[in-house]
Amino acid sequence: MSQTDQATSAELETLQKEARERLDAHTRETVKWHFSEETGCPFWLEKKSELNFDPLTEVQCYDDLKKFPLFEDEWLRGGPVRRWVPKALSDKPTYVFETGGTTGIPKSRVVIDDFKIDYELFSDTLPDKYFPKGANWLMLGPSGPRRLRLAVEHLCQHRGGICFCLDLDPRWVVKLIKKGWMEHLEAYKQHTIDQAITILTAGHDIKCMFATPKLLDSLALALEDRGTSLPETGITGIFSGGTEFTPQWTRYAVEELLGGPPEESGVYMTPTYGNTLMGLACSKPVTAADGYKISYYAPQPRAVTEVVDFDDPNQLVGYGETGRVKLTTLTQEFFVPGFLERDEGEREPPFDTYPWDGVSGVRPFHGFASSTTVGVY
Repeated sequence: MSQTDQATSAELETLQKEARERLDAHTRETVKWHFSEETGCPFWLEKKSELNFDPLTEVQCYDDLKKFPLFEDEWLRGGPVRRWVPKALSDKPTYVFETGGTTGIPKSRVVIDDFKIDYELFSDTLPDKYFPKGANWLMLGPSGPRRLRLAVEHLCQHRGGICFCLDLDPRWVVKLIKKGWMEHLEAYKQHTIDQAITILTAGHDIKCMFATPKLLDSLALALEDRGTSLPETGITGIFSGGTEFTPQWTRYAVEELLGGPPEESGVYMTPTYGNTLMGLACSKPVTAADGYKISYYAPQPRAVTEVVDFDDPNQLVGYGETGRVKLTTLTQEFFVPGFLERDEGEREPPFDTYPWDGVSGVRPFHGFASSTTVGVY
């Protein structure tokens, strides 16, 4: 190992230590907030009596959260939803966002400012060259009671632009797939893409957009059928996210849909991994030299993702090994200690920008994969 490598390794070790200290301190503050009678969340104040430890005195660091049972997503199905609003925030205007719900009661999460904070942090990672301040955006994704629609609009407004949205019901897409109504599915997809093309060709000077991989693919091909392309519409920055984001798809998107890497096409695409419970995990820069590998890093200390053993959710797998994604959310608005996601992937090591663990190769958890319908994502 060279002296330069040793210095870099030592610097990274220091960054990791500092990040861990911030996470431990943030964990103590968050637990105190949600379990104190003055500020706490009614759900957790009631749940406290069922625990075999006192969170206020026995959670001193992040690892102490293992004392909690795994978070059950059934707790989020049905009401009253206000039991999730901390007492200290009860007078604030509150949103409710849904996730799931293709069958049965959807999971609900109350939000006040978390989605704004998450996307303002994400905004800081976007290169202004391709996501210019003041630019208008197109939101080509799910609408309705979903966090993503309002979050992208806030991201656009935070950067000084105006966001154009369209109608898209992902639950209807999943129903069409499950019923095998592929002709109807194609018609609905075309209806969605027609809305997007109408907006893009209406002279609104749109330079940035969000799109799921499947919709981005459909939009690019529809534009090609019309003799044009995404770069020709004026798009320079694309923020995308969804289960289809694989190295193979990313290579295809960059080389075929976007016309080459940013320095050639003038279009920059950044993948993200997120959901209503966590927020938004950013990607390590994706390059052809690295085989278009996609590694995601959660926005610590507000959220933590870990890749854990399939049989022991309190045990991390080794770097490069495969496990299930476990999420912990730590904000004043929402506390989730250890939720097993419906995803699996490989554990990735820290690096200077994100000096904590990441996850790559994110895909549906093999225990659920056969019953998971991806839909528009």
